Amino acid sequence: MKLGPEIAKRSYSHRSRRGQTWHVDETYVRVGGKWRYLWRAVDQRGQFVEFRLTARRDARAAKPFLRRARDNARLFQSQAIVTDKAPTYARIIREINDRAFQGDPILHVDRKWRNNIVESDHASLKRLTDPAKDFQSLRAAKATFRGIEAIRTIKRGHVVGRHDGVKGEISFVNSLFGLAA
Repeated sequence: MKLGPEIAKRSYSHRSRRGQTWHVDETYVRVGGKWRYLWRAVDQRGQFVEFRLTARRDARAAKPFLRRARDNARLFQSQAIVTDKAPTYARIIREINDRAFQGDPILHVDRKWRNNIVESDHASLKRLTDPAKDFQSLRAAKATFRGIEAIRTIKRGHVVGRHDGVKGEISFVNSLFGLAA
């Protein structure tokens, strides 16, 4: 539970530039015997942007998720956000656009089939975590997902300074911890 978040923290500054079209969706995971919502955002290349784990699926949960995703993206803000037809997203994106003082407004695309990239990414993520078992606590689930997303980002080559292949992945993680390859 400690190694995943540490790899995520150390590799965060090495993440490559995120695309400007984000695909946002939520899925379900079991935590402590209850269903929780895992909000996730990936760019048009499938590169991880952000995640958030919440008890509710409403505007009060979506707003901090999108705010944190935009804050963490820094210079690489989204120009378009692709979602399913959930009305929550439309309201939040409209609020973001109303508050924006500069730049172009975010385009909201709400075509269900256009969001297949994040839907398939959910499926591959759930294969890594056993859906039959649940996490014991919210803290453990967040730490696990933080580590999984960091490792998947490294494996997919979405970091700067990583060489190709498994040896490249190993040497990149070793360099994060100051170890010789």
